[in-house]
Amino acid sequence: MQGQQIGDIFVRSGFVTQEQLQSALDKQRQLGGQEQIGDVLVSMGLITEQGRARALGEQWGVPYVDLADRLIEPHVVNCVSQQLARRYKVIPVALDGKKLTLAMKNPLDIFAIDEIRLITGKDVEPVIATEEEIIAAIGNAYKAGGEAVEGVLRDFEDGVTIENNRGDEEMSIEELKELSEEAPVVRLANMIVSRGIAEKCSDIHIEPAKDEIKVRYRIDGILQDGLVVPRKVQASLVSRIKIMAEMDIAEKRAPQDGRISAVIEGRPYDFRVSTLPAVYGEKIVMRVLDKSNISVGLHKLGLLPHTFEMFESMIMRTYGIILVTGPTGSGKSTTLYSVLSKVNSGDKNILTIEDPVEYELGGITQVGVNVKAGMTFAAGLRTMLRQDPDIIMVGEMRDQETSMIAIEAALTGHLVLSTLHTNDAPGAIARLMDMGVEPFLIASATVGVLAQRLLRKVCEKCKQPYEPPKDAIRRLGMNLDDMERSKVTFFRGKGCDTCNGTGYKGRIGCYELMPVTDKVRELILAHGSAYAIREAAIEAGMKSLKEDAMEKILLGVTTLEESLRVIYAG
Repeated sequence: MQGQQIGDIFVRSGFVTQEQLQSALDKQRQLGGQEQIGDVLVSMGLITEQGRARALGEQWGVPYVDLADRLIEPHVVNCVSQQLARRYKVIPVALDGKKLTLAMKNPLDIFAIDEIRLITGKDVEPVIATEEEIIAAIGNAYKAGGEAVEGVLRDFEDGVTIENNRGDEEMSIEELKELSEEAPVVRLANMIVSRGIAEKCSDIHIEPAKDEIKVRYRIDGILQDGLVVPRKVQASLVSRIKIMAEMDIAEKRAPQDGRISAVIEGRPYDFRVSTLPAVYGEKIVMRVLDKSNISVGLHKLGLLPHTFEMFESMIMRTYGIILVTGPTGSGKSTTLYSVLSKVNSGDKNILTIEDPVEYELGGITQVGVNVKAGMTFAAGLRTMLRQDPDIIMVGEMRDQETSMIAIEAALTGHLVLSTLHTNDAPGAIARLMDMGVEPFLIASATVGVLAQRLLRKVCEKCKQPYEPPKDAIRRLGMNLDDMERSKVTFFRGKGCDTCNGTGYKGRIGCYELMPVTDKVRELILAHGSAYAIREAAIEAGMKSLKEDAMEKILLGVTTLEESLRVIYAG
């Protein structure tokens, strides 16, 4: 069996233990044997995509190449057209005379190799790389730079797709539709979206100002400047995005919400689109949801060993409610999907109700909220309880009715997962009480509360050590006497091409896990303060968000400045 052969390579290379491989093979059987063993190991968080590619390369006798570290010369890239590179998910990495080294997701794809050999007239030597790194390398190598933007804008100048002199307020719907369907505005809208995808942004902001339109991208939680386009293209650009999102292009004075589904670089994406009428026109924000690339897996979240062990024991319970709390954009959905992926063993009926369904998970029944059709969180939850569920995930507990049904489900033999908007773990108890849930129900049903934030990670490519000033150590609450005896080393990014000069690349979770112990239950029943509940939870082993951040600073995962910005400022 190929799974066993590749599995042996994983064990021999030290990626996994024999026990972990056996666990993955068991899960592969539970999933019907459809998944490759490498995919199962990745989904369980036991190996990385790079590890899988290395092992496959060894099995097939093909070298592995790390594209993240590689600068590809323009003359090498130009051997293969962008269209061909995207179609086959390949990129040329070296050219030596007649030999073209080609990084491929699937180096056994003889059709791709033959076609590229015929087109280029070169001898193709395949090497293996991860799909994600190939797509990122294609985005960088064939990046639509300023020249491409200028080209699109020149098309506006040369053509008839500029707003007329009457101003967009007087333009008819037919005129707006015509403007939005002409080639230059289509290319401009596609370019704005494609650049956001290439930069791995979570949100695209299109903001009208007095004399221009600014495009900004939220990357690793921070808004960064993108394109600046002339104000005269505003009507056609806004209309184009509204048509894509199936909005009313005639309505400019009221906010609207829409959705775009698209396949970009061979991957399915959803964009949640929101318009807001402002002084200089409508501002558009597009939330990017990469449906195929959510990084699920408890091992990938950044839980410290102590917290991981405690949280894993909680989610293995057969009943009770586990809450994940934090502000918008703190990674709550990813945590819940990771939990579902962990408990999805094939022998449980798992149902979710979400608004909207952000990512699709195999083997799980997912339901989207549809208020117009009467499918609210509460109505959906009631129906789910008649569907013989083992585990239920409720996207958010927004009101008393939803909270009561969820807690009653937790008390009648179901494991319920849900989210709340609170600043810390003990605050979730007070929030449920504010919603009108009785303390005895909260105390009986709640297993634990996980509060979280997202911290930017130090860029591995330009990471460098430094000795922090003493006042910075004081702000972290560290003991200076201990510090004197052993020098403390922090890390920060110098700034490089990989991280666009920011010193940060990617994000990691920072957590506070509160177990609901007997002492905590007594305090809940006695209407104890959040402070008293916090003290009892710390006694039971809870690490605060600040302590978790401090450990990640000392491990060199994040920086002091980032922790102060996200955790300590709160």
